Amino acid sequence: MDEIVAEYIRRTVLKIPRDEIKTVLQKWGFLSEAQLQTINFCQIKENISQDVVQLCEENSAGIKQAAVLDIIYNHIYSNKRVWSVYQMNKTGEETDFFDLTDFKKKFKRRLHSALTNVTINFREYEDNAIWIRIAWGTPYTKPNQYKASYVVYHSQTPYVFISVSVLRSNLPLLCQALVAASNYHDIHEMELRSHSLNSLKDIVFKRYSQNFQSYYPRPIQERNVAPEIDSRIIQENRNEKERIQRVNSEVFGDGPQPKLEFARYKLETMFKSDPEMNVLNKKEPFRCLVKFSSPHLLESLKSLSPMGMADAPLSPLLTCIPHKARNYFKIKEKKGVSPRSFVSP
Repeated sequence: MDEIVAEYIRRTVLKIPRDEIKTVLQKWGFLSEAQLQTINFCQIKENISQDVVQLCEENSAGIKQAAVLDIIYNHIYSNKRVWSVYQMNKTGEETDFFDLTDFKKKFKRRLHSALTNVTINFREYEDNAIWIRIAWGTPYTKPNQYKASYVVYHSQTPYVFISVSVLRSNLPLLCQALVAASNYHDIHEMELRSHSLNSLKDIVFKRYSQNFQSYYPRPIQERNVAPEIDSRIIQENRNEKERIQRVNSEVFGDGPQPKLEFARYKLETMFKSDPEMNVLNKKEPFRCLVKFSSPHLLESLKSLSPMGMADAPLSPLLTCIPHKARNYFKIKEKKGVSPRSFVSP
């Protein structure tokens, strides 16, 4: 077995939590159950990895088997990576029958025609997800297995989830191969990113409970409400709590929110002053970047009003994230704004 393959398998095993190494190796399926029983999974991970490499050497493992193990690892621990969503478009409304074999052949042909030193591996999962791993090289160097790109494509949908390596220069080539293999016309990034691959799928496939209706204040209807345990809460506060709960439910829905870690808002406008105020003699660009971060941003936003930390409803710029399917926003000035209007910094 090649030393590069052996070292890559060893490092992949070391990334797996010790209690889960056996389960991952069983999903890999390259080592027999009898071989796995010879490994002491209670010893330190370094020794476990060496034992795994020795067994792989007996089975003459190659880069293909090492790449499949890497795909399995990234499928299980997909939240270790940052994923971006891309959407492909067709020229018409026709739907083509998806042929996996044809897809693989076209994808490989397009990449290999542009770059000789590249390794491509596929793995299919039960939810019609096709995982693709691409390790990039150059005309003069072998593929770097430690800086691979990963693609998750659901057949019969226009959505692709990509986690690129630091070699972003290969991204256009990757997108071209996806478009050619899936018989689409073009592809564009949706400005939607997260560590949670499943949450990104929930958003673009509309698999969550947010209600997409706009909020319009309306009188609270009389209802039979059970008395609060705390009798000191006056009726006004009780009604306000009911209003906040109702508004929150209308905006966010009643179920759990998709998991996003941040939302970024970039202001792109011009600072305009009233000529009579003599603040500025010429238009100056006004730039501002606001970023909201949280381990679970949408759930955090959902809890602000009930906790009394924000008025209800929240700004549509915050609540529209799942509906718009994006967490990167550019806020631009409206066309036709009067040049005499004054915008305060």
